Amino acid sequence: MKEKIEKIGNSANEEIANASSMQALNEIKVKYLGKKSELSNVLKDMASLSKEERPVVGGIANKVRKEIEEKIQEKEVELSKKELAEKLEKERIDVTLPSTKMKRGSKHPVNRVIEEIEDLFVSMGYTVESGPELETDRFCFELLNLPQGHPARDMQDSFYITDEYLLRTQTSAVQARTMLANEEKTPIRMICPGKTYRREDDATHSHQFTQAEGLVIDKNISLADLKGTLEIFAKKIIGENSKLRFRPSYFPFTEPSYEVDVSCFKCGGKGCNICKQTGWIEVLGSGMVHPNVLRMCGYDPDKYSGFAFGLRLRKNCNV
Repeated sequence: MKEKIEKIGNSANEEIANASSMQALNEIKVKYLGKKSELSNVLKDMASLSKEERPVVGGIANKVRKEIEEKIQEKEVELSKKELAEKLEKERIDVTLPSTKMKRGSKHPVNRVIEEIEDLFVSMGYTVESGPELETDRFCFELLNLPQGHPARDMQDSFYITDEYLLRTQTSAVQARTMLANEEKTPIRMICPGKTYRREDDATHSHQFTQAEGLVIDKNISLADLKGTLEIFAKKIIGENSKLRFRPSYFPFTEPSYEVDVSCFKCGGKGCNICKQTGWIEVLGSGMVHPNVLRMCGYDPDKYSGFAFGLRLRKNCNV
């Protein structure tokens, strides 16, 4: 039995040494150390040995098992290093090769328009202001001459979070904040592009859209200043051949108030399917700042006047 055990050990060592993969090594491990291995079968026959022979044979069997386990562990380390080296060689990257050209995204059209508008008005001496999208009733309505009970405060038109806070329905709230923050009540020239929110039942309209509003407060500001500013805006942003048309309208925070149309960019005012055969496209609302708004924001309407305008940069979902 001793010779048989030693023969099993020698055979195992030889196979372990010749193993070329982890799979082959695992099969050898099962063959010589598993429950049904040759070594286990030999040890089952120890019951037929005498009391004197059992310890001797048992010692030899344990020695052979330990040697096999150690050889397998050593081989596992060797094969692991070999496989890692082969993998690294196979996946090696030549860093001197030119890189693959990656496709890059582009700016969203609305963001591009906002940047163009900001660049234009900054060049004219305006500042770019911003404010919170979660606004208070005071800044969103009260300071803009929209008293309690005004239809614009209706729960069906606005997203109220509490009785006091709502998602701003217009960026005009930033105008009120800017006027109040100007403690010295010096002249103001500012624009405030940003997101606004209104409840919409029309499936073709989004509840969130982008506005860009402008405000000028100074002494001796007239409607002529508003018209000249908007003409520059139209020619620089929409097109050099653009013409403007002012139509009387109503906004609570301006008096007088005007809707402003621009000549159709496609037909040049002749009439087409885009302008619905009118030759004009409505682009913004504007007017002279209401004396009540000036007064509530700390400006003396007898000394100061101003104009404001606002346009929607994105309203329809399919734009």
